[in-house]
Amino acid sequence: MKILVAVKRVVDPNVKIRVKADGSGVELGGLKMAINPFDEIAVEEAVRLKEAGRAREIVAVTVGTAQAHDVLRTAMAIGVDRGLLVQAEGPLEPLAVAKVLARVIAEEAPDLVLLGKQAVDDDCNQTGQMLAALLDWPQATFASKITVVGDMVEVTREVDSGLQTLEMELPAIVTVDLRLNEPRYASLPSIMQAKRKPLQTRPVTDLGIDVAPRLRVLKTAEPAARAAGIRLNSVEELLHKLKHEAGVL
Repeated sequence: MKILVAVKRVVDPNVKIRVKADGSGVELGGLKMAINPFDEIAVEEAVRLKEAGRAREIVAVTVGTAQAHDVLRTAMAIGVDRGLLVQAEGPLEPLAVAKVLARVIAEEAPDLVLLGKQAVDDDCNQTGQMLAALLDWPQATFASKITVVGDMVEVTREVDSGLQTLEMELPAIVTVDLRLNEPRYASLPSIMQAKRKPLQTRPVTDLGIDVAPRLRVLKTAEPAARAAGIRLNSVEELLHKLKHEAGVL
């Protein structure tokens, strides 16, 4: 089967971000960027499926600026066969990304589409679900295990009451969770080989899709600083404060 993996370029989660002085957003200048961690897990799972003989080709797709080439090269260093950048400027909302991916999927005709359950920059957790609705494909979210047998995919997902197992016919869309796998580190030979793999760039205007944002960010602010803790002299004093001041008892 053919697998398509959607990836996103985000601020490296190990980097401390700063809010712009005017509150218009996050300061991105000079920050290290990386592939979204959940998307990296999706890439790893696709590569494992290919190594197990379940897939013949893996295509990575991202929607963003020209700088997003780097996350596609990262995906190809892990084991993706080729990359596609749909170049678009400015902020992109989940519905716009889903529409672009739907058009790409119509052209690429993959059997399985993998995405991270959410991006760590906006935490929307919407693109996969919107994409499934646009394509009218079966979907499974928060996958912690994926098994492909013939033209069926079995997905174990985490829910509030424990684990739920779904079985779906291909083609299907799956969004992955943290416990699915641990992505490998790309070796130096793999990184060098990734530079020779095909990477196509096409402007979003070629797809005829309106990606203009429908929402406007009014203000971005850092979380309020936590108040300093206090030392109590007894359990009784703690219980009194929890009951009469915090109101949790």
